[in-house]
Amino acid sequence: MASDWLDLPAPPALPGLYLRAALRRAVTGRTLPNRGLRCQVEVNPEHLARYRQICGFRDDGRLPATYPHVLAFALQLKLLTEQGFPFPLLGLVHLENRIRVIRPLRGLGPFVVSVAVNNLAAHEKGAVFSLITRLQDPLGPLWEGDSRILCRDLTLEGPVIERSEEAALQLLEVDSWQAPANIGRAYARVAGDYNPIHLSAASARLFGFPHAIAHGLWNKARSLAALSQHLPAAGYAMDVRFHKPVLLPATLRLRASEPAAHGQLSLTGKDDLPHMVGSWQLI
Repeated sequence: MASDWLDLPAPPALPGLYLRAALRRAVTGRTLPNRGLRCQVEVNPEHLARYRQICGFRDDGRLPATYPHVLAFALQLKLLTEQGFPFPLLGLVHLENRIRVIRPLRGLGPFVVSVAVNNLAAHEKGAVFSLITRLQDPLGPLWEGDSRILCRDLTLEGPVIERSEEAALQLLEVDSWQAPANIGRAYARVAGDYNPIHLSAASARLFGFPHAIAHGLWNKARSLAALSQHLPAAGYAMDVRFHKPVLLPATLRLRASEPAAHGQLSLTGKDDLPHMVGSWQLI
């Protein structure tokens, strides 16, 4: 983790960060910076209500388990576009996402959110690293997220870490829903993530996709909302791996194992095309 922290008075403004991301196209180094970013944040109730509506969460008095990613997005974007960060943001691929809900996410803050990068390693398609996000209140840690991200423009020496596959559990259909053609734009407005691949077919085609694709974190959020009866208020970790992109519009089907201390899930599309697989575990 970071050994040098920069405390900001407020989350940075997004427009300038997007301009910086658009202008950066080359890999400039082979190591990750030691500096992390922190700032205080508070939840806007109207924004929270829009997020719940777009992702399918009911209002149970707690923040959705994926909502801290939204609170941290401006800090994440600033960290990944700083001069000391070696990889261009455009072209990075979100491979995996893990969250740990340590304590119930109650209240509207103030919270302290922090972001840092670590765990750079070789990958069969380039190099991967972790974007670590943490949320805490005056009592201590509340939540942690680890987004595992691929940079295809860098090759590192060293062994490629192999993932061990666990025994498959029986999965039953939990829910299904429509992902409309405009969900990328709707989610971008609430999350701040205006990656062109999510906004329209025309902008997605510039990056090799025939249609706009759904945000991976919307897929995870929508699935977590459907699994509310499978998970406790806190004390669990949820890992997912993103597979085939969800080309919009789409019909999605969520399967999961029975509620238990350990479980598995699968999100599929037409002809059972795998979009996301994952598991949860009590901690």
